[in-house]
Amino acid sequence: MKLVQSNFARDAPGYAKLLPKVDDDLWDAYNLILAGDSVEAVTFRKITRSGGRDAERVKLTLEIAVDSVEYDKDGSVLRVRGRNISKNEHIQVGQFHTLELELKRPFVLRKELWDWPALDTIRQSCDDTGANADLAVLLMQEGLAQLFLVGRSVAANRARVEAPIPRKHGSAAVSAYDAALKGFFERVLEAFLSHVDFQVVRCVVVASPGFTKEQFHGYMLLEAERRGLRAVLQNKARIVLARAPSGYAHSLQEVLACPGVKALVKDTRLAQEAPALEEFFAMVIKDSDRACYGPKHVDVAHERLAIQTLLFTDTMFRNREVAARRKCVDLAEAVKKQGGTVRVFSSMHVSGNQLEQLTGIAAILRFPLPELDDIEM
Repeated sequence: MKLVQSNFARDAPGYAKLLPKVDDDLWDAYNLILAGDSVEAVTFRKITRSGGRDAERVKLTLEIAVDSVEYDKDGSVLRVRGRNISKNEHIQVGQFHTLELELKRPFVLRKELWDWPALDTIRQSCDDTGANADLAVLLMQEGLAQLFLVGRSVAANRARVEAPIPRKHGSAAVSAYDAALKGFFERVLEAFLSHVDFQVVRCVVVASPGFTKEQFHGYMLLEAERRGLRAVLQNKARIVLARAPSGYAHSLQEVLACPGVKALVKDTRLAQEAPALEEFFAMVIKDSDRACYGPKHVDVAHERLAIQTLLFTDTMFRNREVAARRKCVDLAEAVKKQGGTVRVFSSMHVSGNQLEQLTGIAAILRFPLPELDDIEM
């Protein structure tokens, strides 16, 4: 994200003009824009002139008071809905309108209060020190392939290819198997070429159980030679192989935890999330009295100054209730002041999804609190 212009201070009103450049930036904007804020951006609307029959597409600059925000990860667009608060000849003040925020198009965000999570999101999103993974992961098994683009905060599923692969029993069956596998690989390669841009992606990981990854890798290189696919040939050293339990999405976390792949994402938010969550689950197994989850249990642990590491998902900061958001902000800041660590998980990564299943908030404790078991969640 590029911070084009700004005038804000902590716990005070202000504005920021932002330019989203990659998918991660739209996700950051989704976490920044809350109900009650206002957003100004260029939009387009079909207008029928007086006496005219055909609608004309008109370019407008509108500012709306935000009512709701929707993130479309597949379309790489953010839809901000609210009432128009700017004077305009085509849209009345108070009329509902939806702004679509897209990559490479700037917008202005105004807030009555820029709190710690908002400022931290701005800081991380506008940091140009290379914290984006820019990694593609192709998960495969026979008959199934899924292509993920993994960024700082978003793991976006960009393609899914499925095909029936017959069993190879007998010479005729082997021939059918080979033909089906080749057809499957053809479709996977087309998806790969459509979605992997080596000017953006630093590395591609092809992962599967068994030998599917080696078979596809060999097929891809042969096709690249035959068809003169320069993007593949010039970047084949950036395509690495790894083991995966399956071609399903839940295997992504295990692939990213492989030692060789870890090095590729070592500077990202994801690299900080996964070990913290692993530590929490390990604590649940070996010393369950030093691990808790759920708002009530975490609140009690905080009251007793027991929290060593606080883990929660970014959905906790998107609460429409100002008081609930403020409580979450205060909790995180208090844990930091007490010498604890705070990890905010992206709900667009696998680890964030795992934490969401545990209410979205958890903690590793400095000392055991067995009495938490007696408190209803």
